[in-house]
Amino acid sequence: MPQTSQIAEPDALPEPRLKDCPDWVYLLQEFRRVYHDGSAGGSKKIRSHRRRVREALSAAVDANPVLSPRAPQSKPVVAHLNRAFDMGARNMLSSFSRALTHVADKLHWEYGYARVPRSLEKKYAYCEVVGPQGPVRSDKLILGFVLFAPNTTYPQHSHRDIEESYISVAGEWSENDAAIYAPGSLILNHAGEEHRITTGETNPCLLAYAWIGPENRLAAPDMRFSKASKSRLQQGI
Repeated sequence: MPQTSQIAEPDALPEPRLKDCPDWVYLLQEFRRVYHDGSAGGSKKIRSHRRRVREALSAAVDANPVLSPRAPQSKPVVAHLNRAFDMGARNMLSSFSRALTHVADKLHWEYGYARVPRSLEKKYAYCEVVGPQGPVRSDKLILGFVLFAPNTTYPQHSHRDIEESYISVAGEWSENDAAIYAPGSLILNHAGEEHRITTGETNPCLLAYAWIGPENRLAAPDMRFSKASKSRLQQGI
């Protein structure tokens, strides 16, 4: 009887790792640059925070993890992202802004709350790029971006056991009405410190953020607004 030839099944392609995906590598290089080159303003606490972010980020990159992207997801505020990119292209963090544009179509924007207040539905969202839920997995660190529409107030809140910093990538904003922060500024919020964010009337604001804290807290940060702020939101104030 004639022999039938068998067609070999092609070998499955290996899952891509971080270092196989230059756009993600370059974005993380930009994170490391702003946490390495930026001034601590003479603050030992900010200097220490910068160092811990860099060390955790270096460990995540050196591990060369398999990329684990979530399905791209948009939110209404993402309609302001191109404007933020235009603004970012003209400031001192232009290379950071450009690096983000190259992965913009892969980002998973979300609210982080089981029920987001109606007043924020079109004005806020964030995306995680490094962390337990990020395409680059780490249980020691969370890095991501948060986008605010113009004329937004993000209510008083705090992060239990999580130390947080924001770096302005595009747009101006204030925290607790203390000052106006321009691109390149870094703000450090210690664990448990309450803070409120407001943006200007005419332009969006794009911030990079870093969270450092215990592994169990980073995996389940339990995002909540302060009680007084929740009450004001419910009243439409």
